[in-house]
Amino acid sequence: MATTLFKFCKPFAIPIRIPTSTTKRSLIIRTCLTSSSPSQPCIPSHKLWLYNTMSKNKQEFNPKVDGKVGMYVCGVTAYDLSHIGHARVYVTFDLLYRYLRHFGYQVCYVRNFTDVDDKIIARANELGEDPISLSRRYCKEFQRDMVYLHCLPPSFEPRVSDHMLQIIVMIKQILNNGYAYKIDGDVYFNIDKFPEYGRLSGRKLEDNRAGERVAVDSRKKNPADFALWKSAKEGEPFWESPWGPGRPGWHIECSAMSAAYLGYSFDIHGGGVDLVFPHHENEIAQSCAACNQSNISYWIHNGFVTVDSEKMSKSLGNFFTIRQVIDLYHPLALRLFLMGTHYRSPINYSDVQLESASDRIFYIYQTLHDCENVLSQNDVAIRVDSIPHDIACCVDSFQDIFMSAMSDDLLTPVVLAAMSEPLKTINDLLHTRKGKKQELRIESLTALEKIIRNVLTVLGMMPQSYSEVLQQLREKALKRAKITEDQVLKKIEERTAARRNKEFEKSDAIRKDLAAVGIALMDSADGTTWRPAVPLALQEQQVVAT
Repeated sequence: MATTLFKFCKPFAIPIRIPTSTTKRSLIIRTCLTSSSPSQPCIPSHKLWLYNTMSKNKQEFNPKVDGKVGMYVCGVTAYDLSHIGHARVYVTFDLLYRYLRHFGYQVCYVRNFTDVDDKIIARANELGEDPISLSRRYCKEFQRDMVYLHCLPPSFEPRVSDHMLQIIVMIKQILNNGYAYKIDGDVYFNIDKFPEYGRLSGRKLEDNRAGERVAVDSRKKNPADFALWKSAKEGEPFWESPWGPGRPGWHIECSAMSAAYLGYSFDIHGGGVDLVFPHHENEIAQSCAACNQSNISYWIHNGFVTVDSEKMSKSLGNFFTIRQVIDLYHPLALRLFLMGTHYRSPINYSDVQLESASDRIFYIYQTLHDCENVLSQNDVAIRVDSIPHDIACCVDSFQDIFMSAMSDDLLTPVVLAAMSEPLKTINDLLHTRKGKKQELRIESLTALEKIIRNVLTVLGMMPQSYSEVLQQLREKALKRAKITEDQVLKKIEERTAARRNKEFEKSDAIRKDLAAVGIALMDSADGTTWRPAVPLALQEQQVVAT
């Protein structure tokens, strides 16, 4: 592309809700970066490698500005409750956000809301509601879902309706630079003017087609040309523009808002793999057409959540909302389920997977809760040289695996698997005869609990209270089993009486009946208690699957 085509290439300077002059925007980002930096960043011994969709390879992460990262992630189109496909996107980038901060970077994380869109208008018309009002309502519901899933709030959450002037300015730039054309109040991007179109997705120009939010319009020069501005239609919200009243196309919003908050050149742009084409492909074309200095270093995309090997989506009608899932399973069980598969691989949703995640998370928090109870009775100042050699090796090994795996394109399944060893060691120290007699037992428990807690914090899995989350997990298990705790306790009493009377067949039947619905009985010298477990039928499915 010839540089002379670009008449100007500077940040937006429109006073609209956020300061947008060069100085003020830099101040926003500096403030955001400072406030989001960890109080005690780690000093990493590993380099961070991330898979870049643009290069089709893992690349060492090197930010444009030392110590600082700008990251933009495409947000939801807010017209309904979000499904767990959305949950996967934002858990993935929350993990990246957390790990970058843990790595010592100051991160400015921008995630938008699409609140002006065909789907929003259609839903609003169905409900007889103002589209902007409807969308704002679902933006709030989405934010609630993110809190449930322990996703940190981004530095900024811009909405399309608040950035109409920035969008109009960018469209003007694209027109002035010769990459778009006007037809009867509509403005279209001319992809034939942009020969690099397709470099992200790998599509050839002749393979592009209309569809996927690209309306078929015989007036277009190329059927794959996409709308930058749509002229107003009766009954739709609109804004005034140099081309007449209307509203922006879908793709231009992210180009305009990412430029407004992060500039034309920043580090990471992310989203689901379904956005590679056409959305992100179109973003690249628009941003480069507006500014020849536009450059994003890393394009990062997560894989689909599938149901019976089909992508989960609202349009296919095979989706489960986050609310539906967390009505029966703890939100942290859903988060663990999503982290149990590498973010770039597809993950198949099933009750078996959710039950397994719930069972695993109960084990983790029960172990840490038991450890916390023992440590609370002992006040020991821990020194590095006071930990037994085998425990120090266990701690160091887990820390090294954590850093190595997370630095290798966020290999969370490796981290979760590696957590088994320190958890087992804690349980040995807590409950076995040999462990209870272990020299420096309290010091060992302190060191093990600390490393697991630190890792869980970076993974976004650290609850405010172990006992509270354990109780919530029990309540969810009872709800899935369609039984009350009083009924479980009554069954335990019946079983205790049967065992006392040597009615072992009856005793075994009670245990099996409860196990069938996901309630496991635990016998000890102090009596019988219960805990959630994977229901027997689903355990059998697990065995078949393995």
